[in-house]
Amino acid sequence: MLAYAIRRVLILVPLVFGMAIAAFCLMLFFPGDPVTVLLGEAAPPEQIALMRDSLGLDLPWLQRLGQYLWGVAQGDLGLSIFQRRPVTTIILERLPATVELAVCAMLIAVVLGLVLGVVAALWRGSAIDLGVMLIAQLGISMPVFWLGIMLVYYFSVTLGWLPAISRGPALVPALGQAVTGDPAPLGTALRHLLLPALSLGVGQAAIIARLVRASVLEVIREDFVRTARAKGLSRPRVMVVHVLSNAMLPIISVIGLRFGVLLAGAVLTEQIFGWPGLGQLAISAVSQRDLPLILGLLLTFGLMFAVVNLIVDLLYGLVDPRITLE
Repeated sequence: MLAYAIRRVLILVPLVFGMAIAAFCLMLFFPGDPVTVLLGEAAPPEQIALMRDSLGLDLPWLQRLGQYLWGVAQGDLGLSIFQRRPVTTIILERLPATVELAVCAMLIAVVLGLVLGVVAALWRGSAIDLGVMLIAQLGISMPVFWLGIMLVYYFSVTLGWLPAISRGPALVPALGQAVTGDPAPLGTALRHLLLPALSLGVGQAAIIARLVRASVLEVIREDFVRTARAKGLSRPRVMVVHVLSNAMLPIISVIGLRFGVLLAGAVLTEQIFGWPGLGQLAISAVSQRDLPLILGLLLTFGLMFAVVNLIVDLLYGLVDPRITLE
């Protein structure tokens, strides 16, 4: 597995350059001029030409692409046109907030999806099964932005239980403080995190629940499950040891695939809840036509998705020893 992991990590190198080239070519057709946004439409032509020259926007696109790829190889994604700061620094400042939100939302999705899917499978054809599948269908149908607005309205505006916007203390340092005897920052962090994570994770939980139900029902019919029951093993042991362990492969697969959808949903969720992550940064970058920052964000989102799928591939070998990673 170690050799396979090393090969997959090495494959990420040309993948990153491929994503960088694709993102750069996409930006060539991006509408709007960042110089006009920066200086205003009433700026004199001489000032616009000078600004374009200083930003390197008047160079041939092949030369600009070569300079950009050389910068990517050195970890330099250029300077933000509006913030005049390194794009790498700006992204690294916002990345922890998005990772925190995405991981917590995925945890909510996995836990809810597993529980609801197993319950629906165990009581197949009953009112419980029908109710769970109805809830799952509603979860799939609800837009992320609408659910976020409804959560803010009921739990923040109406009931006043949870904060509506902004991020609390960072979760990982707050966990460390809780371990050392100061749980207050952790409570504040969780109160700020709960609503955006729920709005982002509920739709994914519904999809996972339907897949879990189908996978569990398929495995339950296998001969080895009937053999385990005939041996007198308890129902919980049969479900955990024999059924779920064999039903996890398609579930792990869909979790990796849904992570990309989750990142896309994070853009709207962060905007609704004022969450200072990459999604909120992406909206401001697009509105300002900040091309270097947009390129850096596209590359970051693509790399995050590739890393998650690498982790999923490695989990295959851990969950099912019959799979040989080569």
